Amino acid sequence: MKQFARIIIVFCVVYVLGILVFALMTDSSDSLKTDTLKLNDIVQKVSENRDSLQNLDNLDFGVGFVVLDKDNRVIYTRLSKGESSEKLKDDTAGMTVEKAIKDRYPYRYLEDSESRVSGVVVMLDSAEKSYSVLRRRIIVFLGLGGLIILAAAIGLGLYIRKNIIRPFKKMEDFAGKVAEGRLDEPLLMDENNMFGVFTESFDIMREELAASKERELELQRKEKELVASLSHDLKTPITGIKLTTELLKAKLEAEEHRKSNSDISDKLDNIYKKADQIDVLVSDLFTSTLDDLGEFKVTCRDEESKVLSEIIEKNDDRKFISEEAVPRVLINIDSKRMNQVIGNIIVNSYKYAGTAIDVSYQLVDRYLEMNIRDHGPGVPEAELELITNKFYRGKGVEKSEKEGSGLGLYISRNLMQKMNGELICRNNEAGGLVITLMIPLS
Repeated sequence: MKQFARIIIVFCVVYVLGILVFALMTDSSDSLKTDTLKLNDIVQKVSENRDSLQNLDNLDFGVGFVVLDKDNRVIYTRLSKGESSEKLKDDTAGMTVEKAIKDRYPYRYLEDSESRVSGVVVMLDSAEKSYSVLRRRIIVFLGLGGLIILAAAIGLGLYIRKNIIRPFKKMEDFAGKVAEGRLDEPLLMDENNMFGVFTESFDIMREELAASKERELELQRKEKELVASLSHDLKTPITGIKLTTELLKAKLEAEEHRKSNSDISDKLDNIYKKADQIDVLVSDLFTSTLDDLGEFKVTCRDEESKVLSEIIEKNDDRKFISEEAVPRVLINIDSKRMNQVIGNIIVNSYKYAGTAIDVSYQLVDRYLEMNIRDHGPGVPEAELELITNKFYRGKGVEKSEKEGSGLGLYISRNLMQKMNGELICRNNEAGGLVITLMIPLS
């Protein structure tokens, strides 16, 4: 529409310039020359027939004129062809030099043999006057014609804007909303819209896309519910395997010939470790699925900070952890979920670093900062921001034979956020990976 407005402005400028050029090119100088020649001819004939002006009746001058004496009295009149006596009476009534000047009639003084003014010849039919009238009419006609064309162009522009540009603009905005996934807003149709059928087809497409998206989301939800159900059901036999393994091992240890059964005891240990690994993986998968479904709940309450030491001791099955004294403060956490967070971090450290682990604390603003550091190779800087993403495993880890799901740190980060805290990963300057937990104070 802006382009159309520019075209209209250019058209108006060019049209006005055209009228100005026409006005300049149709100047009345030529007609003035014609009037002068005719008037000179009349004056010459009048001078020749000064004593018998009636002789002029037999001559054809092509224009009407009036001869006045030196006292401004009309002594001779001559009509041009087609003029009526009434018209003559109107034009000659009270004719004087002053009136001729006022009405812009060409005139010229008559001189006698001694070069004295003896009268005046006033030409009634002025080519300049007629030409000026015609010229003005043409300019007015062109002006009115330009206004009519301009009004028609503006009307056409408004019609195009209302019936073509606006519907297309609406469809453009609608396509943007569809691309953004906003499928709940219908495409409204204006009355007498020439693109009505086309617009309706777009809206039908939106409805189909919305229905398809809803079906896809429903299928995804059912899939997650199935994973959650299977994960929950798998925990029962896994727990049974672990309990049976512990019971068998206890019976073997109680027997007198324990050494002869060491091979069986080792196998039972192996079964227990594998079952424990499966239990961790299934627990992580179950937790992640519940989080996606929006059914994973965290209930925070005030706890003494010593609960952190208890959680570390519970998860330190290799006894590699060296812990500083924890400041005695009240922290606001869900102890069960914090056990998952710290447990996942320790399991990851033992699995990928296999070194001693240092745990330190410090108070920072309204948080208890807990730093868990191993002494392994650390993580490439480019991957530090990615290791807390769902199902992400580092490139070096993927090439190794170490098992994992890529859910441990993802779940830990989400749990810390649900407890109004934060999980931060960084490499230590002296080597190793540091996981910092910002635990909110009570």
